[in-house]
Amino acid sequence: MTPPHPTLRQAARVWARIALLSFGGPAGQIAVMHRILVEERRWLGEGRFLHALNFCMLLPGPEAQQLATYVGWLMHGVRGALLAGMLFILPGLVSIMALSWIYVGFGDVPLVGAAFFGLKAAVLAIVVQAVLRLGRRALRGPVMLAVAAASFVAIFVFAVPFPLIVAGAALVGWAGPRGAARDGAGDEGTLLAANGGPAPRGTLLAGLAALALWLLPMALLAQGVFADIAALFSRMAMLSFGGAYAVLAWVAQDAVETRGWLSAGEMLDGLGMAETTPGPLIMVLQFVGFLAAYREAGWPSPLLAGTLGGLLASWVTFAPCFAWILIGAPFMERLRQNRALAAALAAVTAAVVGVILNLAIWFGIHVIWTETQAGPLALTLPVWPAVNWVAAGLSALAFLALFRLRLGVPAVLSGAAGLGIAAHLAGLA
Repeated sequence: MTPPHPTLRQAARVWARIALLSFGGPAGQIAVMHRILVEERRWLGEGRFLHALNFCMLLPGPEAQQLATYVGWLMHGVRGALLAGMLFILPGLVSIMALSWIYVGFGDVPLVGAAFFGLKAAVLAIVVQAVLRLGRRALRGPVMLAVAAASFVAIFVFAVPFPLIVAGAALVGWAGPRGAARDGAGDEGTLLAANGGPAPRGTLLAGLAALALWLLPMALLAQGVFADIAALFSRMAMLSFGGAYAVLAWVAQDAVETRGWLSAGEMLDGLGMAETTPGPLIMVLQFVGFLAAYREAGWPSPLLAGTLGGLLASWVTFAPCFAWILIGAPFMERLRQNRALAAALAAVTAAVVGVILNLAIWFGIHVIWTETQAGPLALTLPVWPAVNWVAAGLSALAFLALFRLRLGVPAVLSGAAGLGIAAHLAGLA
């Protein structure tokens, strides 16, 4: 029996629930959406869910938020897209801003620093878990395994830019063997299988409006560090593929190493904040923008400058996400049975697995070792004797909690923060 079509207000309650439960990065957020939208509500089936997910993986920006926007559009058109996408962002935006204020106000307090020390160790295990979860979904067959391995080597060893990796993977998928189309599998008896989705009327105009709104802050704040924040994160919004985990290596390279807005340790602190709060993991960029403006704007009120910098970073990160979905979703719905496109999207998803594996290793090097050195080609290698054994032990406990005890991400992060404080009180950290 096909479920009844919800009103926009009824859908808002579902999207609010998803937003408040969306912990643990994109892998966990996508799992929450799948459970609620596909299994509980039966708004759409497995095939249509994976078709939308693969398209969002191909887009620059956070795939989980874009997936929510896509399904919101399928359910209620432009209004549904805006409702779902904005509700998905709101809890994380408010939480990260509050934590940023606490961080600059109390970050030098030893106990606060110790809590973030523990969070960093746990984040490493969470990123590895994301690699494995996505890998199980995406790496089906030797071709996809080869794409993931080649993507990892390209970025880790040769520092090949993300857009080139994504383009290369899409070409391999497009030109390679194509399995049977599965986009309709499992959709029977679902709401969208019955009505097909919204008419695209007005969708393109709304997407173009989102692009115009994206550019507006750059015209209003075209000076100083605010111009740098708008330009950097707008560029990432255009060129960052594979979601938050994939873009963080780029952020670390530019904001940490090139611009010096924050340290690698502070970057990991921000990721710990994003992991402990609901919403997109890419919200860590708000923390980066906050610290950049807080330190570089030179305003009489650094806190006000930081707040504006953080909001600006979030604006230019998420505004184009609505544009990509509203412009591209109607076209993608017409191509749901195109096998060549499905193969290209699957290869892009496989490439993202390799990119995230690179991020996991980058985190591991900066968490477990206190010193790094430049290696051959584009490699960053640890100084092997400089092991932080307390951080290594906390990471091992986080791995045990996630993979053996199967604890949830909030519980693991809370426990890691507590152990970080305990290690400090014991004089170990």
